[in-house]
Amino acid sequence: MTVGIARVTFRLHGNQSLKEKRKVVKSLVDKSRHRFNVSVAEVADQDVHQRATIGVAVIGSDGRVLNSLLDHILDFMEAMGVADLVDREIELIPLGD
Repeated sequence: MTVGIARVTFRLHGNQSLKEKRKVVKSLVDKSRHRFNVSVAEVADQDVHQRATIGVAVIGSDGRVLNSLLDHILDFMEAMGVADLVDREIELIPLGD
């Protein structure tokens, strides 16, 4: 069994309030969650108006498949065009035998 996690940071231009930020983050999280059926949440920078850090988690038996899936999810988020992607990290954690 392997757990795949991704952390992606976006720059949100023009946001003047946390309310505006929540609208963008909610769109990224909800659309990614529904399209790929994975766990997605804002994981850091909750009080920063112009930056959003989002985490994605998946679990499976094949690390290569998980890595590819996480790449597709992050590409999908970037292609939405609601924010500029500034950083992305993917980590695969093998568990058990």
